[in-house]
Amino acid sequence: MKLFHETTGQGPDLVLLHGWGMNAAVWSPVVASLSQHYRVTIIEMPGHGASDYDPDRFRLDDWVQACLDVAPAQAVWIGWSLGGQLAQRAVVLEPERVTKLVLVTSSPKFVVGEQWPHAMALNTLKLFAKALSRDPHQTLERFLSLQVQGDEAARETLRLLRQDIALRPEANPLALEHGLDLLLDVDLRDGLALIKCPTLWLFGERDTLVPADLCDEIEQMMPAAEILILQGCAHAPFLSHPQSCLRALNHFLGSNDV
Repeated sequence: MKLFHETTGQGPDLVLLHGWGMNAAVWSPVVASLSQHYRVTIIEMPGHGASDYDPDRFRLDDWVQACLDVAPAQAVWIGWSLGGQLAQRAVVLEPERVTKLVLVTSSPKFVVGEQWPHAMALNTLKLFAKALSRDPHQTLERFLSLQVQGDEAARETLRLLRQDIALRPEANPLALEHGLDLLLDVDLRDGLALIKCPTLWLFGERDTLVPADLCDEIEQMMPAAEILILQGCAHAPFLSHPQSCLRALNHFLGSNDV
């Protein structure tokens, strides 16, 4: 399973992983700035954008290994949403490969569960999974709307998401189905204690998919991690509030110029 990846810029290595149903283009508001000081590698997840998909490699670790196969030997990993789960798992599987970890509106578990109230309702994702088989395009459109819901720049952010998806090849329908299965089933809470590299969690104040209240649980499980709630943002802050995201990365990565 060969993944599309693109590298730009010079400096310390930095990996960007997008979320479910998205592609490399969603990072466009921040890549130009990051690539002035970092060697940025954008990876498209299995079956997304121009990446191949092997339907027999549908487990989370299969997707993570495919990303590791094309990632630099050592890098800062930045993962958005489902891409954040891949990054969380990558640092557990190969801790020497990830020097720092940034998780953007991500979660170790995306659906509500025992002692885990700050997540999506299970039925919401199950309805998405059911609708996906009937009409993938309409399901993706609904998911885009959920991502911007509540954002103070919702209309413009939705326009950017639609625009960015259209710039790259359509996602493989089976990869979308398997990706939703990951969002439904994956639980990485036990692995958080194994993450020893410096970690930053970025939450959107108005995110309806990964509620900012989750930060209380994250603080208990990873007391050494940095946690920041971005004001006015929903689920895609690097699109709606790119400068706020860049300032947060600047502080965390230690570059005064980002």
